Amino acid sequence: MTPSAPGFSWTPLSSIARLESGHTPSRRKPEYWDGEIPWIGIKDATGNHGRTITTTLQSVTEEGIANSSARILPADTVCLSRTASVGYVITMGVPMATSQDFVNWVCGPSLFSKYLHYILVSEQESVRRFAHGTTHQTVYYPEAKAFHVCIPERVEQEAIAGVLGALDDKIEVNERIAVTADALLSSSYDGALAAVPDEFSEQPLSGAAEFINGRAFTKDATGTGRMVIRIAEINSGPGSSTVYNDINVPEKHLARPGDVLFAWSGSLTAARWYRPEAVINQHIFKVVPKRETPMWLAHQLVQLKLAQFRAIAADKATTMGHIQRRHLDEPVFTPSPEMRQQLDAQLRPLWERALAAEQETLSLAALRDTLLPQLMSGKLRIKDAEAIVEDTV
Repeated sequence: MTPSAPGFSWTPLSSIARLESGHTPSRRKPEYWDGEIPWIGIKDATGNHGRTITTTLQSVTEEGIANSSARILPADTVCLSRTASVGYVITMGVPMATSQDFVNWVCGPSLFSKYLHYILVSEQESVRRFAHGTTHQTVYYPEAKAFHVCIPERVEQEAIAGVLGALDDKIEVNERIAVTADALLSSSYDGALAAVPDEFSEQPLSGAAEFINGRAFTKDATGTGRMVIRIAEINSGPGSSTVYNDINVPEKHLARPGDVLFAWSGSLTAARWYRPEAVINQHIFKVVPKRETPMWLAHQLVQLKLAQFRAIAADKATTMGHIQRRHLDEPVFTPSPEMRQQLDAQLRPLWERALAAEQETLSLAALRDTLLPQLMSGKLRIKDAEAIVEDTV
């Protein structure tokens, strides 16, 4: 155990917070499910790591709680995933129950729940080292009961959590801005298509953009490390396991902020890339607009084509595994040059606003992740951190 900074002291977590478990009501009893009580499962944690949540993917009934070992825990309970996906942290924004995949802490008066939340976020990798098992990693309750935390007085806990929370709040605002701007863009385009259909005609998707396919990359002992984007990472960003050494990456295979990426195999999806430069793999197209096609329009046309393919897949009650090159020559409703010009004046600012919000989110998250371990260890004092955040937010 490392020495604590002045004003910080180590203490057993179980001495300042009540450890609670979770449970899953019987799936064979439909009357136990789809009730009014939010119930946290693993997907809620992996999809909302580091957040406070008020809704969950599933819910249970009072009867389900009464006939299982699940308990309704109070708002501000801090939850840590302990099985399968170990180390994900969420906090309850309202009273909820959890599955047995979590250890949950109800904080006492000397521990601010949001501060514990940030402790567990900062120690995610350390928590994973407590996990046992080869196929399925699990943190068992004796290990959870043995957790120690290094904390300052309650007032400083609240101040530290306030600094980090200000960054997280701004990140959430930016995420809402991006989602709203994209929704407005799509609805405005669809509205124009419905209102003035004569200004749209069926044109090949390949006429609006070139689709550059990535290639397979193999690990090389030499060269410069590059991040390689896989299908699952189009929206979340490259994972740490996808760094490859490759010195001969063609320029055309690089994705840069503002590019549109289109996963044509497996999970059919298209998204705006807003993260740092990375390499696309063989299951992804980089969409490069032709002539006067704006990037937002290229993205919109790809989305329209994907919607058509998904509808076909749904009608056939099957999964469309991939899109072939010939599918890119199939028609999609495209605006006339005059309508394109009108729409561009209206919709380009929405696209650019969403991209700016996403890129600012990256900067804010990087700052939070830099401040987090320094604040939690006492190496950075709160006044200095507040000054840094005030200059940023």
